[in-house]
Amino acid sequence: MDDVCAEAGVSKGAFYGYFEQKQDLLMALLEDEARFYEHLLERLSATGGSGIEHLRAYARAVADRSSDPARVQVSADLWTAMLTDPAVRERFVAAVQRRRERLRTWIEEAQTAGEMVEIPANAFASILLALTDGLVLHGSLQPSAFRWNNIRSALDVLLRGVSS
Repeated sequence: MDDVCAEAGVSKGAFYGYFEQKQDLLMALLEDEARFYEHLLERLSATGGSGIEHLRAYARAVADRSSDPARVQVSADLWTAMLTDPAVRERFVAAVQRRRERLRTWIEEAQTAGEMVEIPANAFASILLALTDGLVLHGSLQPSAFRWNNIRSALDVLLRGVSS
């Protein structure tokens, strides 16, 4: 907590005025991440583009967000907390499930429109989530090794590979 307070430029007393314990901070960060993704998914759905266009835009947006070292650190911290804290894990799983469902819907739309090869939609949605989340986590390991523009390009190539 000393590191968190020092980074935020607040005293421990001020921190505990907002959060009773560290878990409360993690829950707030998790809710912030979940809201970001829910708004992103809603915004992309409202654009009226095709399913494959939505998937590309989603992958690009995640890569864009991942170029922010602070966001990458938050994601890494949430994944760590999720492994040891059942309450964080429960909320984390629910947030990821909502993203998976939306990605699956876009995949199914792309397949119905003939834009995408037949592939199990839920499995491909899970792969996209694992790939984007994994990139964020790997980016936290060695930020200088990631050129997010190249990552976005590679994700576009991947999605073109499953396009019809």
